[in-house]
Amino acid sequence: MGNRIVKWLVLFCTILLLSACGTDSQEKVLKKVNGKWAESNGYELNATMEIKSGGDPKKYDVKVWHTKPDFYRVEVVESGKDVSQMIVRNADGVFVVTPTLNKMYKFQSDWPKKNSQAYLIGALAEDLAQDKNLVMKEEDKAYIFEAATRNSYKNSMPHQVITVDKKTMLPTSVVIMNDVKEEQIRITFKNIKLGVQHAAKDYAVEQFTESDETKGEQATPSEKDKKDNKDGKESNNNPNGNEEKTAVSAEAENKEFQTHYPVVNLENTKMVDEKVMREGGMDRVILTFDGDKPFTVMQQPVTKAAAMLPVSSPGDPVDLGFTIGAITDTSISWEKDGVEFFVASSKLTREEMVQVATSMTKGSMK
Repeated sequence: MGNRIVKWLVLFCTILLLSACGTDSQEKVLKKVNGKWAESNGYELNATMEIKSGGDPKKYDVKVWHTKPDFYRVEVVESGKDVSQMIVRNADGVFVVTPTLNKMYKFQSDWPKKNSQAYLIGALAEDLAQDKNLVMKEEDKAYIFEAATRNSYKNSMPHQVITVDKKTMLPTSVVIMNDVKEEQIRITFKNIKLGVQHAAKDYAVEQFTESDETKGEQATPSEKDKKDNKDGKESNNNPNGNEEKTAVSAEAENKEFQTHYPVVNLENTKMVDEKVMREGGMDRVILTFDGDKPFTVMQQPVTKAAAMLPVSSPGDPVDLGFTIGAITDTSISWEKDGVEFFVASSKLTREEMVQVATSMTKGSMK
């Protein structure tokens, strides 16, 4: 009888000890994570991002540089396409650069402090540290954290699962889910190098102001004529060649342009008007929604700028997953798949404007 009591006491103490170790384990892991991810003087990382929401899945390659205290350079390239976008933070401000369109927007913003970005490991560390309901599960080779999101689409995608490698104590993946825990975005980290710092000149946006194509356009007339004739694009005896090409290009872009409609469900709000205005050979579509959450959507084909010069933009850059836009308290604008969008409302919150933006889909209004 005495031996049985001793065995039960030993078993009970073992259970208590294991439970206590489990609690300490989460605290210790979080401390290591925060110390390693957030306190690094700089880092480089490469990742892939797959977005499964809003139609066909799309994949992007992401490259991040960060140098303390506040220098960032994030490049996002859509896989299989010559479409890239870059967001840079340096001593002069925050810039969003789209090389293929020769466009650069400048913000006076504290990005990325306002919105968590799943590909910035310092922001992920803060996500874990600030979630009071954080849950950690331990596997053979990894720690799995279930945490709340703090990004610009946290209402529509409130959950995230962050997987951390036990050996390196670095993240291997982040899965962002909607309110019913369906996977919407998956980020897979391919390579993370801590302690890498870049000089301030590496974050200067002046290096992006002349793309190879722009340099070609600035060549001397004889050089351009030789190149154009070689490519069979334009004859020297056609003085209006550039104008004709521009007109044909605009017409071709406009033929491909299709109206997009928001599929988000805002209570007691519906579309009451749709107008098409033709200007400069291009169609501009204006959708008007009325009700408890009134807003207006404007869209038109994207036009390429003649030269890449910084254009001041109000508000803050906002990561929509598929692109980086600009958001204020009353508007949001972005470019996607050759279309330029602008949403204006005095009633929608910033999060609701993001919901409208991420729900825009080609087709007819249901």
